[in-house]
Amino acid sequence: MGTPDLITICLTSFVAVLILLSLLALIMRIITLIFPAKDDDDTAVVAAITSTYNVQYPGTRIIKIGEQK
Repeated sequence: MGTPDLITICLTSFVAVLILLSLLALIMRIITLIFPAKDDDDTAVVAAITSTYNVQYPGTRIIKIGEQK
């Protein structure tokens, strides 16, 4: 049996990585279906955002934290 050429090795590696990433995406999807995200505000996240903005922009007040649509 001859030695595989560079293109065959690259294509095989690409397909293997594609399959592995697809499998990981499927596992992540299953995990997020089993354990859905909580909708409540996390006090630690609000405190971290507030302190970061106060360091970057002194004197600012955080009024509302939300997702832009």
